[in-house]
Amino acid sequence: MNKEQLIAYLNKQAESRDYWKKRNWYYHKTIEKLVGFLVPAGETVLEIGSGMGDLLMHVNPKRGVGIDISPKMVELAQKKYPQHEWVLMDAEEMRLGERFDYIILSDVLGYFFDVEKVFYNLKNISHDQTRVVITYFNYLWEPILRLAEVLGLKFRQPLQHWLSEKDIENLLYLAGFEIIKRGKKIIFPIYIPLISAFINRFIANFPLLNRLCLVQYFVARPIPSESREYSISIIIPARNEKGNIEQVILRLPHFGFYNEIIFVEGHSSDGTLDEIKKVSEKYAGKRNIRWLAQEGRSKGDAVRKGFSVAKGDILMILDADLTVAPEDLPKFYEAMRSGRGEFINGSRLVYPMEKQAMRFLNILGNKFFSIMFSWLLGQRIKDTLCGTKVLFKKDYEKIAAGRSYFGDFDPFGDFDLLFGAAKLNLKIVELPVRYHARTYGKTNIQRWKHGWLLLEMVVFAMRKIKFI
Repeated sequence: MNKEQLIAYLNKQAESRDYWKKRNWYYHKTIEKLVGFLVPAGETVLEIGSGMGDLLMHVNPKRGVGIDISPKMVELAQKKYPQHEWVLMDAEEMRLGERFDYIILSDVLGYFFDVEKVFYNLKNISHDQTRVVITYFNYLWEPILRLAEVLGLKFRQPLQHWLSEKDIENLLYLAGFEIIKRGKKIIFPIYIPLISAFINRFIANFPLLNRLCLVQYFVARPIPSESREYSISIIIPARNEKGNIEQVILRLPHFGFYNEIIFVEGHSSDGTLDEIKKVSEKYAGKRNIRWLAQEGRSKGDAVRKGFSVAKGDILMILDADLTVAPEDLPKFYEAMRSGRGEFINGSRLVYPMEKQAMRFLNILGNKFFSIMFSWLLGQRIKDTLCGTKVLFKKDYEKIAAGRSYFGDFDPFGDFDLLFGAAKLNLKIVELPVRYHARTYGKTNIQRWKHGWLLLEMVVFAMRKIKFI
């Protein structure tokens, strides 16, 4: 089928599109819910192959633009949703004079004659933080979908190519994009009350079984091509860490074109606050040191308090216990500066640890939560509880603005950031660090109490992230 035949087919399909959407409403509502989760409201959004505009309308964009090769589809979309812009355009010859925060290609890859060319054209309408959201059929379902067409259970589609997951990943890479999140949805696309929801929300998310899903989805970003320098704010929560305060200052390297050190003291009983004041005065003029007295009680509260006053482009967390060496922070900065990642998470579980640095049961617990959260977030997370985490301030502000989705539930601060980064589709990268034993004080972690709380967070994340 050539392009003229494809346009004629799509124009004809437009006449019965609403009928088929109503007949297969469960599938379309599930796709809308998935894409609505992946694309935050209030962004600038382009949908390629927008059809009659229902999906673009569902994501509630600040500015929405839909392009389609079918004049009839564009005409109907303009009538249904005049508040958005609808453009008659071939994606393989795409020319638009603006760049978008999100670009959606939902169930359209099979129609393109040259998928790589379409992906390559995305560079002209993307900026550094653009996310490309793709949904596409699992090629294992081809015979089932063809049979459904023969039986009149779905509308007939023209002959199209069926791309594997690796095909899509390779074509995106050739065009200058990398996949940062992927997953599969919908094993049972027919609606039966209770049964469909149970199978698709729960069973379809289990490893191995999800290979049978009808839909595979991807979130990709442009591969960074250049580096730049940033200013840095290093947030150091400190509770009963008097003996480590001066060592932090002495050991922290100078990096970035500007950096500041912000201590957040948390109701210490060993004179930590007085020590912070003393050290701040001693090194005034040599280091830019600020300090805050915490009102709340948790580390998460301390981190949020420090972030709220930070001035740097990049926000870093460093625990005052020095179990992660301050000398390692330039590695995190380089990963951010070069664009290798947008959320850098330290991992203590790669290199051998010093004796007594972490108890054996703590190691087992970390490995268990690593597996669970990698599955939940769709990105590999080896060490969820490493205190050293780094992200851009502008991204943290988006996480804070969208905190109501998850709620203010995390006393550690680690999961508030990880969940928020995953929801924003940030590129999460883990950076191995050596984990050292304490030389002063004792840990503030309560193994059993906090371990139970982490289990509660796993269940919570299943409901808010995985079982949507």
